[in-house]
Amino acid sequence: MRIERSRLCALLLAALPGLAGAQEFGVTLDDQPIGTHRFTLGGTPQARTVRSEAAFAVKLLGLTVYRYRHQASEQWRGDCLAALDASTDDDGQPGKVQAQARGDVLQVTGPAGALSLPGCVMSYAYWNPAMRLQTQLLNAQTGRHEAVRIRRMDSGTVDVRGQPRSAERWRIEGPEQPIDVWYTPAGDWVGLDSTVRSGRQLRYRLH
Repeated sequence: MRIERSRLCALLLAALPGLAGAQEFGVTLDDQPIGTHRFTLGGTPQARTVRSEAAFAVKLLGLTVYRYRHQASEQWRGDCLAALDASTDDDGQPGKVQAQARGDVLQVTGPAGALSLPGCVMSYAYWNPAMRLQTQLLNAQTGRHEAVRIRRMDSGTVDVRGQPRSAERWRIEGPEQPIDVWYTPAGDWVGLDSTVRSGRQLRYRLH
């Protein structure tokens, strides 16, 4: 019943006009509500802070068969990650990833070991449209720096706070199943779709 860590993790994380302050996404699995993921942005585009809190519980016949908790605190310099402190409880299995910029290098420690990443590093920062230009992203749950391909797909509508809104679908292809991220034409992040274990459909929609 476990949902892959990197799939949920990847749902974590960077300067989007429509996400100023606190925003909350409702999360469903096969159209059944399982929890929420809340993001809070502060500071300025040049020195931004991001806090992320996710809490999921999957039930079967009224019994909770899977729990997921995630908390992350990030600091950004423009579009570059400057610091990260993330902790996860994946159905009783804990994990922690930390990162700190030292000069022009981001030092990362996590379950995947230690990394020294030069240059401007971005995580799976769906809230930041600049993410769509990246070819590598830091996974804030595993600590891996993953090669990705991000491309524009099609246009459609996404329900946002009970109202349909025009949106563009962008696909992130990486080590696992693709992630489809929905943006309004103005660049606001409003939804996310992905396939997890056993072909189940995970969905985020902005409340």
